[in-house]
Amino acid sequence: MAGLPKYRPLTGNEIVPRNGEGLEGICEIEHLVDRQTFQRFQRLHFQREVDLDPNRTFCPEIGCETVCHVCSSQSHAGGGAAAPTSIPVQCPTCGLQFCSVCKTKWHAPKSCDEVVASGPIEEFGIPFHNSDDAKIKRCPVCHVPIERNDGCAQMMCKRCKHVFCWYCLQSLDDDFLLRHYDKGPCKNKLGHSRASVIWHRTQVVGIFAGFGVLLLVASPFLLLAAPCILCCKCKICRCCDEEEGDGFSN
Repeated sequence: MAGLPKYRPLTGNEIVPRNGEGLEGICEIEHLVDRQTFQRFQRLHFQREVDLDPNRTFCPEIGCETVCHVCSSQSHAGGGAAAPTSIPVQCPTCGLQFCSVCKTKWHAPKSCDEVVASGPIEEFGIPFHNSDDAKIKRCPVCHVPIERNDGCAQMMCKRCKHVFCWYCLQSLDDDFLLRHYDKGPCKNKLGHSRASVIWHRTQVVGIFAGFGVLLLVASPFLLLAAPCILCCKCKICRCCDEEEGDGFSN
């Protein structure tokens, strides 16, 4: 398996997003910042590019950082938006064979979840386990390592934006009121006082109630404006039909 270059410098012809305000040229960025900052920008931009590419991944061995090729036809055999299938990837530089999904040593025939659930493991100097006092766990969706050193138990993966509970890894994407921490094994483990939780829920309910009141107040005006909008559309359609009729008659 051929390895890809560890680092690919950006060229002056490439462009990068500029916070929704257009595109920023690499040459322009290079002239705006010092050399050290620009080199750091190049490195982070390349890392982000590899992270978003399903056909490439970094070797997890400490000190290697080789970009390895992942066969997309095998890792996405199901097609569509299904979760990628774990396949073995071998680094051409250090020879390490690792899983394309969880980035641990190749663990067939076990799945990634079975490896993590089997107990504490240590890969590449980083301990992974799912106990409550664990400092490092993997995102349940993209399996990227996440460290928690302080704060509440509601975690958001910086890579895939998945929101989950730190203790049981259950998804909290649709739990706006954080009711997950009202019962079950994670009861009262959010890490905030009861007053702050009630205040959070009051804010969420207030936002939805505000939208509802706004829609209720605006509905009479929308009903009054509907005939005018329909009449304007009918006039436009009538004019278009007349123009088409004149064209055919000519």
